[in-house]
Amino acid sequence: MSIHPAGGYKKLFETAEELATPMATHVTGRVPPWLSGSLLRCGPGLFEVGSEQFYHLFDGQALLHKFEIREGHVSYHRRFVRTDAYVRAMTEKRIVITEFGTFAYPDPCRNIFSRFFSYFKGLEVTDNALVNVYPVGEDYYACTETNYITKVNPETLETVKKVDLCNYISINGVTAHPHIESDGTVYNIGNCFGKNFAIAYNVVKTPPLQADKEDPITKSTVVVQFPCSDRFKPSYVHSFGMTPNYLVFVEQPVKINLLKFLSAWSIWGANYMDCFESHETMGVWMHVAEKHTGEYLNIKYRTSAFNIFHHINTYEDNGFLILDVCCWKGFEFIYNYLYLANLRENWEEVKKHAEKAPQPEARRYVLPLDINKNDVGKNLVSLNYTTATATLHSDGTIWLEPEVLFSGPRQAFEFPQINYKKYGGKDYSYAYGLGLNHFIPDRLTKLNVKTKETWVWQEPNAYPSEPIFVQAPDAIEEDDGIVLSAVISPAVGHKPSYLLILDAKDMSEIARAEVDTIIPVTFHGMFKRA
Repeated sequence: MSIHPAGGYKKLFETAEELATPMATHVTGRVPPWLSGSLLRCGPGLFEVGSEQFYHLFDGQALLHKFEIREGHVSYHRRFVRTDAYVRAMTEKRIVITEFGTFAYPDPCRNIFSRFFSYFKGLEVTDNALVNVYPVGEDYYACTETNYITKVNPETLETVKKVDLCNYISINGVTAHPHIESDGTVYNIGNCFGKNFAIAYNVVKTPPLQADKEDPITKSTVVVQFPCSDRFKPSYVHSFGMTPNYLVFVEQPVKINLLKFLSAWSIWGANYMDCFESHETMGVWMHVAEKHTGEYLNIKYRTSAFNIFHHINTYEDNGFLILDVCCWKGFEFIYNYLYLANLRENWEEVKKHAEKAPQPEARRYVLPLDINKNDVGKNLVSLNYTTATATLHSDGTIWLEPEVLFSGPRQAFEFPQINYKKYGGKDYSYAYGLGLNHFIPDRLTKLNVKTKETWVWQEPNAYPSEPIFVQAPDAIEEDDGIVLSAVISPAVGHKPSYLLILDAKDMSEIARAEVDTIIPVTFHGMFKRA
């Protein structure tokens, strides 16, 4: 197990200045001549405003990054996304909009009466688009997990406009992990608080750009509605599974207390984290719907409790759905351990905090689609390549037990990526993940989900980001391509950050492009081909 006594990881959580113009990089090795385009990434870049600190990892103001690759040369650029949360904070020199784990207090310059009544102004939802960036039609959007997404220019990184999805679809927020089909169709999922507090999870479909060139978002529709197990407490949703014919939603025991959420800002001054609670007895419910008809399959899939944020891949095989996911065991919310004060501790303290947290594990679940009521007590999984089971109980529920794909003590395989372009929703072999060592990212791992074999890239005092797979133009095999990751390595003797380019087959280094600035933590992103 790698140790980090120097604490270089703390640099991931420090404020960075945006750049007026792109910076040149120093390239060592040889950038593949076919690699041309931009690696776009989102993450927090401003961790305090004046004397006021943001408290949680998901609070810092959104910073959009770009490594541009052209003819073997690489440049680096970054700009803050001009969200309302950012612009107002910069204007008023204080935190103005409540974030995930930080409450925005009223303006202290107001008199006591206006400050009191400001608590009753109602909910003001953040548009801090720090989680991901993805395409819709010919446009690109930075996003968080609320109803707001922000259109950005992928060339200049300028902010174009804020979009409220509530103007077009029945949704209160969507995930930062949409599925995007080869023709540009976008699917996403989110909570919907309807009439009489009826709560559901809506799957939204946004069509590709049409001949009329109208914004595809205006043509978005709800195509599937999943039921909620608790009328007043919807589960936290971060991602979902999709195959050519099915949509899979995992309802986890991390719940949003809706009554607390709706009253939080107006009555007692809370943040989003204050509204989460864990349901200790529900376990996990899995829901399936037919993608094209929208029909909900009333099959009661159940399993023991875990947190889920990222799906690896989902595919169909002879009447079964194979669901590969990154889990954190138990019902306790893993975000409770991602406060910046914890992550900025010295290494021994970081480990102590992480030892109390749920244990990570990559798992495979198999969901049978054809159920014979006479098979009570039997394992319904007949696939010979997995140890995952699905047992029909007398009450009609199907109890799922997983096959473990990856597990290590406090070692997470997270932020998973695959060759999505060719193998998303299909039978596949390889996944690429960010290795979290007690929540600190210190390695990149390739996992063969069939054999459990792993390949690892790791260097001392180096802290990579989510690996992005880019397929080679002449690819024949699934892993023909490269892996990109933004790495910080704040040691003496070299530039502190670099774009790392790995051979996707064996995770060996092909090239790196060093840049003379610290790159703070990023969450998700994409490669935009030139």
